[in-house]
Amino acid sequence: MTEKNLYNIPCVALRGMTIFPNVLFHFDVGRAKSIKAIETALEKSQEVFLVTQKDITEDDPSQDGLYSIGTLCKVCQTLRVPGDTVRVLVEGLSRAYLNFADSSDDFIKADITVIEDIPAKIVSQRDIALMRRVKEQFYEFAPDGQVPNEILVNISDNEDISFVSDYIAHYSPIKYEYKQQLLSESSPRRRLSMLDSFLNEEHKIRAVEEEISGKVRSNMDKNERDYYLREQIKVLSEELGEGEDPKSESSEYITKIKELHLSGDSEAKLIKEAKRLSKMPPSSPESAVITSYLDEVLDLPWNSFKEVNYDISKASEILDRDHYGLEKVKERILESFAVLKRTGNIKGQIICLVGPPGVGKTSVASSIARACGRDFARLSLGGVRDEADIRGHRKTYIGSMPGRIMTALKHAGSKNCLILIDEVDKLGNDYKGDPSSALLEVFDAEQNNAFVDHYIEIPFDLSNVLFITTANDRDSIPTPLLDRMEIIELSGYTDEEKVHISKEHLIPKFVEKNGLCDTDISIPDDVIRVIIRDYTRESGVRALERTIDKLCRKCAKELEESKTDRVTFTEENLEKYLGIKKYKDPTRGKTAECGVVCGLAWTSVGGEILEAEVSAVEGSGKLELTGNLGDVMKESSKAALTYIRSRREKLMLPPEFFSKHDIHVHFPEGAVPKDGPSAGITVATAMISAFTDLPVSKNIAMTGEITLRGRVLPIGGLKEKSMAAFREGIKNVIIPADNVKDIEEIDKTVKENIKFIPVSQMDEVVSFVFGESLKEKLSKNEDAITVAAIPHEETAVKRIRQ
Repeated sequence: MTEKNLYNIPCVALRGMTIFPNVLFHFDVGRAKSIKAIETALEKSQEVFLVTQKDITEDDPSQDGLYSIGTLCKVCQTLRVPGDTVRVLVEGLSRAYLNFADSSDDFIKADITVIEDIPAKIVSQRDIALMRRVKEQFYEFAPDGQVPNEILVNISDNEDISFVSDYIAHYSPIKYEYKQQLLSESSPRRRLSMLDSFLNEEHKIRAVEEEISGKVRSNMDKNERDYYLREQIKVLSEELGEGEDPKSESSEYITKIKELHLSGDSEAKLIKEAKRLSKMPPSSPESAVITSYLDEVLDLPWNSFKEVNYDISKASEILDRDHYGLEKVKERILESFAVLKRTGNIKGQIICLVGPPGVGKTSVASSIARACGRDFARLSLGGVRDEADIRGHRKTYIGSMPGRIMTALKHAGSKNCLILIDEVDKLGNDYKGDPSSALLEVFDAEQNNAFVDHYIEIPFDLSNVLFITTANDRDSIPTPLLDRMEIIELSGYTDEEKVHISKEHLIPKFVEKNGLCDTDISIPDDVIRVIIRDYTRESGVRALERTIDKLCRKCAKELEESKTDRVTFTEENLEKYLGIKKYKDPTRGKTAECGVVCGLAWTSVGGEILEAEVSAVEGSGKLELTGNLGDVMKESSKAALTYIRSRREKLMLPPEFFSKHDIHVHFPEGAVPKDGPSAGITVATAMISAFTDLPVSKNIAMTGEITLRGRVLPIGGLKEKSMAAFREGIKNVIIPADNVKDIEEIDKTVKENIKFIPVSQMDEVVSFVFGESLKEKLSKNEDAITVAAIPHEETAVKRIRQ
């Protein structure tokens, strides 16, 4: 045995493995220091010192964490693999003592003493017996596939004790701690004896494992025996009529499938699933999946049609009985009846009812179904964000189910039902898909005759289904979806319509609900009007419903407590039951204010009154805009101010007025976001009022967009805005001249109570609003423009449309 010293040799600490001399071995290196050591070895002599670390959980071991004996190796090959890992192939050269290890650099440097092994030949019978025993024990691992054949060949005829002991120790499936003990032993014969002991111990452990495995196999055999016995019991039960045979269940499904007379591909797929069921035990999870799938498919109304009512007069009677007003909706439905009677189909007719909450969009769909004689199903899409809610989940997932369209059809029970899709404007979308895109196929007459649900997996014809959708805000509906629907606008109810609805529908409904009769309660028309005006100001009738329900409950309580025969509600005792009035008198006060003007706004829940307030205070010419305004509304305010500055001389404002005053424009209810251009003339009028100290009547409201030249541009939502003005008791509404055509769409009651003043220039607005007040002010100054230059009020009044 010879020794030699080597210094600053790259060193790699091994985790859970030990490498012996005279063997080729590959392993993966992941730590940065280890990779650097391998790279350094390749750059120099290709020699690297591999030594096992004591604690495999330590990432950066010091010399104390390493064993004192390792192996000097030659790096033969490296390969980069995914994950910042390097695969290294090394050849063990000889044992080496670790004298010193420096881990402070970017890789471990070691000073080692190399121990050159001298071949040890067999010299005695003991050597022969020990060598034969070790080899035989090692051969016993070969049937398990743990030892390759080429390794067995390398040791079969080799008589070198040192080589054989190292070679077998490296490839034996013993613990790395045992391998480290063998590496540390310098004597080949003692090493061979230790190896014999370790292999013997490993075989004893294997024997115990085999015993445990035998017991497990025995238990498995018992379970299989129990299974066969259960199957025999099941067969006997079937013979006795006490159970169900999977084959008979499959046959029943196949019979039902054939009775549907589906298309060839659809029928073949379902029969294939039914045949798979016959080959599975009932306790199999896959059997339950197939059974649920077939049940869902067979429950769909593939061939079930309900007889449709073609009698237009009967349908009209049902619609009039269920709902007051809604003439446009009723007319459109009766048109569909006429077309259906003549053609026999209504393909491509998707109706979307758009209007504020509480006007009867959802309930009218149910009435349409009754009028048509169709089965009715409703599904709400509010907040739906997953495409699978429409198309269904694939049945491979646990808990999968059909989409809402297929579920609605199953609940309706007929193929020509009416499906109401509620809140279509409130669809969402996220990473799971866009539900509105899935609806495109449902609503497209060219595609929905072969709609494929992800769960059902076979085409279903939706062309006979009458789809009706509802929405509050038309602008929130995706454009491709909107393009496939016919929009019918439902405006808010007038007070008189609400009175009729209350008398004909709401009061009888809640009288019956609360256990009353007609003689127990009296709510006169005047009281209903007070409730509508002072307690439930809204576009629809939901708050009115709750209020009448509350009065009926109060009536029932008073009848039980006071034992009276009848409760009569009057304007005088109404506050006793409903509390103080929630809204002030809609006939706004006659007191006009400077710088305050009533504007009209459109929202998704109907029209609203929007006041604009303007104040001019001493300052440096700044414009302040408050009230949670959007960019468009801010730009309209700036355009209005520019228009007024261009009319400074006509308005008798000093030249330095705008440079010495700060102008503040404010819209009350600052927590509510506001935007849109239609407040332009409202802001301009409020500014003129504030600058000239001329008050504006509270009986005037206005809406219209203004340009820098004073032109008044058209706006949208006039129907809803005029309804809001009517509810507030406003008598005069200034509108753009281009919106005159929209007056025809406004309710007759509203037109009878409001004067519409169409204007095309802001000067006409100034003339109508301020009229003689502005003339009188201008005539007091010698430099004022002549009265003739100001349009006369009568000019604008002549353009009023009733």
